[in-house]
Amino acid sequence: MAYLYRIFLALLVVVCSAAQGLAQQTGQALVSGSFKAATFEEFAREVEAQTDYHIYFDAAALDSLTVTLQAQEQPLPALLTQIFQNTDLQFSIDDRGHVFITKGRQLSTSLPEGFFEPVEATEDKAPQVAQLQPEESVSRKAGSELKLYEIGAKREGATGEANLAGHLRDIKTGEAIIGAAVYIESPLIGTTSDQYGYYSITLPVGRHELKVKAIGLENTRRQIMLYSDGKLDIEIAEDVRTLKEVLVEAEKDKNVSGLQMGMEKLDIRTIKQVPTAFGETDILRVVLTLPGVKSVGEGSTGMNVRGGSTDQNLILFNDATIYNPSHLFGFFSAFNPDVLKTVELYKSGIPARYGGRLSSVLEVTSREGNKKDFAGSGGIGLLTSRLTLEGPIKKDKTSFLIGGRSTYSDWLLKKLPNKSYNESSASFYDINGHISHEIDEKNTLYLNGYLSKDKFRLASDTLYRFTNQAASLKWKHIFRNQLYGVLTGVYSHYDYDMASEKNPVNASRLTFGINQSSLQADFSYFPTSKHTVDFGASSILYNVNPGSLMPNRGESLVAPDRLQTERALESALYISDKFDISPRFSVLVGLRYSVFNAMGPRQVNTYAPGFPKTEGTIQDTAIYKSGDVFATFHGPEYRLSARLGLTDNSSVKLSFNRLRQYIHMLSNTTSVSPTDVWKLSDANIRPQVGDQVALGYYRNFRANTIEFSVEGYYKRMQDFLDFKSGASLILNHHIETDVASAEGKAYGVEVMLKKATGKLNGWASYTYARTLVRVDGAETGEKINNGNYYPSNFDKPHDFTLISNYRFSQRFSSSLNFTYSTGRPITLPLAKYTMGNSQRIYYSERNAYRVPDYYRVDFALNIEGNHKVRKLAHSSWTLAIYNLTGRKNPYSIYFKSEGGDIKGYKMSIFGQPIPTITYNFKF
Repeated sequence: MAYLYRIFLALLVVVCSAAQGLAQQTGQALVSGSFKAATFEEFAREVEAQTDYHIYFDAAALDSLTVTLQAQEQPLPALLTQIFQNTDLQFSIDDRGHVFITKGRQLSTSLPEGFFEPVEATEDKAPQVAQLQPEESVSRKAGSELKLYEIGAKREGATGEANLAGHLRDIKTGEAIIGAAVYIESPLIGTTSDQYGYYSITLPVGRHELKVKAIGLENTRRQIMLYSDGKLDIEIAEDVRTLKEVLVEAEKDKNVSGLQMGMEKLDIRTIKQVPTAFGETDILRVVLTLPGVKSVGEGSTGMNVRGGSTDQNLILFNDATIYNPSHLFGFFSAFNPDVLKTVELYKSGIPARYGGRLSSVLEVTSREGNKKDFAGSGGIGLLTSRLTLEGPIKKDKTSFLIGGRSTYSDWLLKKLPNKSYNESSASFYDINGHISHEIDEKNTLYLNGYLSKDKFRLASDTLYRFTNQAASLKWKHIFRNQLYGVLTGVYSHYDYDMASEKNPVNASRLTFGINQSSLQADFSYFPTSKHTVDFGASSILYNVNPGSLMPNRGESLVAPDRLQTERALESALYISDKFDISPRFSVLVGLRYSVFNAMGPRQVNTYAPGFPKTEGTIQDTAIYKSGDVFATFHGPEYRLSARLGLTDNSSVKLSFNRLRQYIHMLSNTTSVSPTDVWKLSDANIRPQVGDQVALGYYRNFRANTIEFSVEGYYKRMQDFLDFKSGASLILNHHIETDVASAEGKAYGVEVMLKKATGKLNGWASYTYARTLVRVDGAETGEKINNGNYYPSNFDKPHDFTLISNYRFSQRFSSSLNFTYSTGRPITLPLAKYTMGNSQRIYYSERNAYRVPDYYRVDFALNIEGNHKVRKLAHSSWTLAIYNLTGRKNPYSIYFKSEGGDIKGYKMSIFGQPIPTITYNFKF
């Protein structure tokens, strides 16, 4: 009897232990603690610390929920029921201790009975289990989260790893989804989709829950059984919740977990929220609000990024170089906002596939067009109107997008009180076209075209015209899951002319033009989940007409003058490898090697060695035939980035890059001007070289809803061009005698705090930056400031920007922006003196003084129409006030001699508030 009693007691202990373990798995673990006005995130962390529960929730949806309660060994379901009382929040707990918090409806944590039984496919009902053969793709809508997808050829007892690849697309439009996170949690393996929406991830063979997250889109997941290599295309729906207004596009923790630093990514929804002058959505104005990006003042679209001049920025529109990204005196950017998808700015850690500029790369990408249905959008403003149409040519295979924009600004000029200005005229238009065609699952073609024209006559009889043209053709081919390539052919053209006819004797026409044709092959290889290898080659052919002056009428006495045509070939090879050494430490090492060949036909002057280059020191002139190479420059360009994760929410990053620039802009203004001239490097003008090192700290708060970053950088530049006093830039047959080879240094710190979700969102940034220049060379014959460093024209040490948006409801939202910066440097006349019986002006050292500081406040109110699904068109109104306080910010200071005295005057571009109203629509 005692023996049976001992057996019974042992069985009781086993059963109780098993019951206790089962309770832990099925939601009966007990929780203790005191919570007073705690956030739900704090509550969840405490529960996870005490138990084996793992709680999953959207931090943005629960950011206003507080927890106040006392718990003494209470089950979690009872606590959650108490916390969610009088809310529409629900919870579900599966048999593995996973807790899912949802809004509005409760998730089911088990599959329905008979889920895995074979189901006969019909037109209305697809089979629940999808069998896929190797390399066969499948696409399911976002609602298919509970279906099991078997990937690859089924093999019993399969082990090892296999690759899964596919495309992420918008469920409504078929557009590629860029920058989405694709990952599994156990073990933690992830990747992101590229600019084509393509992802490739290597996972252990077996059962996984594949998760996909993208800002602005609904999070989704797929249940997969991975046997061998295969494909899975995923369609994702837009997240339309009010609290998910997103400002900067990226994964929620991308700034911490990603290796890239010095990069900002904006989507078009962000750009449209920021108020600008004249009510026109302007991507360049929004880019100028980012830390480390400056301009010389209002009415200028030229960017100065981390101490670089405006010509040191590579601006790409669908891979085509845009040389003048502005319209209408710089008040509008050259890009139609309705056709754009994303804008990426690289300030440091520039990828190896980019080259040719020292300071930054601004990559602007257009949308592909709706592959599902015909749609359109547009807007009518005070100065401009626009219309965009898109739709499928062949549903889910071929799509088109075409957009146009034009202005009718003459009415505003006629309102100016000055007669010489109210008789002026100004106009522009631009046209964008895109065709995307999926040949098959391995081959896709993309065709893009762009044309813009500007024409204006202001306070004179001189008519200015300039044109941008760009076209690109891409062929993307997937060799296998882990390897794909893109072959791109690009054509870019920019020209301007200035024509005068009022005086027949002096009637003339001055022209300039540059043509750029390029071919580039880029490959991406994903050998394992820890490696991402990019490699490729490119070649660019330049043809430049530096300038010509011709008589414009038969009776004109202007003598024809034409500079020599310039031709050159710039080629490069590159490779980079991103390697995840551990979950918290990753590095990227890259090398780009570029070669530049200046080619004939050309006459090249040779100057006496050891003497300044002047007309008097010319020793010889060599003549080169077409195709002859008379100057060659080449060298390596290094790329290095490293990331060390300190915690799950913080990291430190380091980057270094060297870049070479073989083309120079000759300009006597501090901003982009339609009369700027581009000059290729040659035997007398060396290419520019720049090195930059950057170090940053990144930290996220409140479940990645608030981001903080601080980046410091130091940059050195050499052989960029400055100009001698009295230099002539137009139609100069020996420009090398009027330019000075300069060196520069730039350093600074950029601090940014950003809240990307919630009713109130936006960012605040502060930048301290210095940019110094030195000209001190015997061969130039020119010393400025006795060979000492002096501030550049765009040296503005302090800059603070606040971008804030508040959404009152789904129909009403507002934006309030504030910006402040130090005034830019200026050279002032200090005294008059007499020398040689003539009166002269004594000037300060170059850029020794500054114009007054700059600040501006803008406000906008966005009013959307009702959100009925069945409407002919959805519309909205934007009411904005630019320069709300009416501050007369100085653009420049100029001086005039009046009555023997020199008097200074301040010129402001916008000296009063500018209200605008814009009507937007889409259908």
